Amino acid sequence: MDAALLQNAEFSSVDMDGWRALAEKALRGGSFEEELVDHSDDGIALGPLFEPAEPRLLTRGKPNRNWSIVQRIDDPDVARAREQIETDLQGGASGLALVFEGAPNAFGYGLPAQEDTLSTLLEGLPVNDISLRIDVHPASRKSMDWLVENLSNRPIDPSKLDLSFGIDSAAVFGGTGRLRMSLEALAASLPQSLAHFFAMQVPGVLLEADGRVYHNAGATEAQELGAMAATAIAHLSLFEEARQPVAHAAPHIGFALSATHDQYLTIAKIRALRMIWARLLEECEVSPIPAHIHAETSFRTLATKDPETNILRNTVAAFSAAVGGADSVSILPHTITHGLPDPFARRLARNTQLLLRDESNLGFVSDPAAGSGGMEQLTDELAEAGWEEMRKLQTEGGLLLSLRDGAFQKRVVASRNERAKAYREGKRTIVGTTLHPLEEERAVQTTPAAQRPVPEDGSVFCERLVPLLIAETLEGDAA
Repeated sequence: MDAALLQNAEFSSVDMDGWRALAEKALRGGSFEEELVDHSDDGIALGPLFEPAEPRLLTRGKPNRNWSIVQRIDDPDVARAREQIETDLQGGASGLALVFEGAPNAFGYGLPAQEDTLSTLLEGLPVNDISLRIDVHPASRKSMDWLVENLSNRPIDPSKLDLSFGIDSAAVFGGTGRLRMSLEALAASLPQSLAHFFAMQVPGVLLEADGRVYHNAGATEAQELGAMAATAIAHLSLFEEARQPVAHAAPHIGFALSATHDQYLTIAKIRALRMIWARLLEECEVSPIPAHIHAETSFRTLATKDPETNILRNTVAAFSAAVGGADSVSILPHTITHGLPDPFARRLARNTQLLLRDESNLGFVSDPAAGSGGMEQLTDELAEAGWEEMRKLQTEGGLLLSLRDGAFQKRVVASRNERAKAYREGKRTIVGTTLHPLEEERAVQTTPAAQRPVPEDGSVFCERLVPLLIAETLEGDAA
């Protein structure tokens, strides 16, 4: 077609009603709402038509840097875990997540929670050149002491460290069902510990708001966001009680969430979290500070049947986390539903991110979802729903008290059961499990390792939010 003709052509404008009319015409009498509009677990409409939106950049904390490729280290055999670290770093990983036994996200395994574990794992490592995070676990505060002592005896530049200590008492409480001290004793002791570490000028994230334990137990996107927001509020309050300026404390609070193969909801959830964090800082009269967000692929969406299909789900989840602006991303190896992943599964998890980052260049554009009418609307609606859940938790005394009283668990379990019902009735499908299942399952290779039980000690108890695979809920195990 002639280019000049195209330039001079005039097309009549079509508003939303006009587009809807065209869609309904194409449906030939079908219902627009029933056939073209889906709904998220929070009841948010996911349709095909949206109003235009102005771009709103919600980028990762350092938009000029790529995200960190974080490899999970959770082998109970410390010597073998050390070999895994060397393989991962040589293979392109730029960060490590140390997952200790008893952690809510350990999924039955984990490193021995001992001081010499860290000494063995970190000996000779270039800690100035990698991001290092400790996953939330019952001995998180002890691990801070171990890590600081280990790093203090080495010739390193503290200003270049990228650390996350992963302290989140609520995640431990909800994920393990117990705390080692009363809520009152916790509130009294933690500010003193924080003041100690502030005096040492320890860089990085001290306290984390970890939403993964709630997601993996069945929480909706809004429930996960609300729990993280309520935890962030509790963390800010602890800093105030420790007489630390909130403006100085805010950079030491981080977030961890789950990324799923629903790419639109995952991208919007990460962007919504940044909006919620900005709103919380505004309420505290603190200048904007970017949220530090770690994303891990969802455990609950991984299948036990035909686990190779998990590779596809993991790839979309990691893609979504990167596009959504996560600062670091960790992929759960696709065989983790069968046991401790073997070297091949770990390598595949690492290489998936390398392909996304270094060959597909997903980090080249900052917040590619900005300006998309659908993504901006979904981001706003998720942020509002998450904020409402946070307000509900605050009326229940905060997340810790809500967990103690079982209020938050009831909402999460109700969401989990509703989702499982949709799978049982065929309204949702899982490739390899309910859709195109294998006639005969193949053998799955894993690394031999003993399960690490959750520690039994504790003085405060609550109903434990147990991580469940969708496949398990289909068999009726979602209690």
